[in-house]
Amino acid sequence: MRVPPITTVPMLLPSWMDPDTLINGLLDQFGTWAVAGIALIVIIETGLLFPLLPGDSLLFTVGLFVGTGAIDMPLWLVCLILFLAAFVGDQMGYAIGHFAGPKIFDRPNSKIFNQQQIARTHAFFERYGGRALILGRFVPFVRTYIPVAAGIGKMPYRHFISYNAIGAFAWGVGVTLLGYWLGGFAIVRDNIEVALILIVAVSLLPIAIEWFNARRQAKRTPESPAAPAE
Repeated sequence: MRVPPITTVPMLLPSWMDPDTLINGLLDQFGTWAVAGIALIVIIETGLLFPLLPGDSLLFTVGLFVGTGAIDMPLWLVCLILFLAAFVGDQMGYAIGHFAGPKIFDRPNSKIFNQQQIARTHAFFERYGGRALILGRFVPFVRTYIPVAAGIGKMPYRHFISYNAIGAFAWGVGVTLLGYWLGGFAIVRDNIEVALILIVAVSLLPIAIEWFNARRQAKRTPESPAAPAE
């Protein structure tokens, strides 16, 4: 069952990254097996250093599609698959960071790999420690690089795997359930693109708050006095 977009509000993402388009395309090609394709996208975003994928909005849309019957699969099974995908993705990211080491941080900028994002993620990890693996799940770009930072920082694996399991459940299952629940409201179901834009906006809030706090702190810090001329 294909669910056509209902609103005329343009998406912020290219059409191939629009969750609605992605899922409908997978459903057209693979039917129920589309969930496996969705899980693969989650693994790529969280484990293969490819942050330019619609993580939050994709999970939200999956939940909504399960609620409307477009994805003909039990909700518990969909949640289990997405939890495992999120968990496996971060395991791969940790392994990359652990074995590749600082070389990951020394890569030059590219459209996908940006040193500024890496520096921000490293600072995020240094500030929040293990909690960053849970909090970072809900922040675009950060969720891609945070397990790599944990691997590079040699975080004890037993600690990492615990935080990873909690984060994978909170994000992979939580956001999917949110889409399933909110999809039961006609105003959300009939304005899916608006809902997805709001999901993306909310996921960007932590970055906006960190940027605002950094700017405020910079203004409060007095400048060092200039050295006297010799």
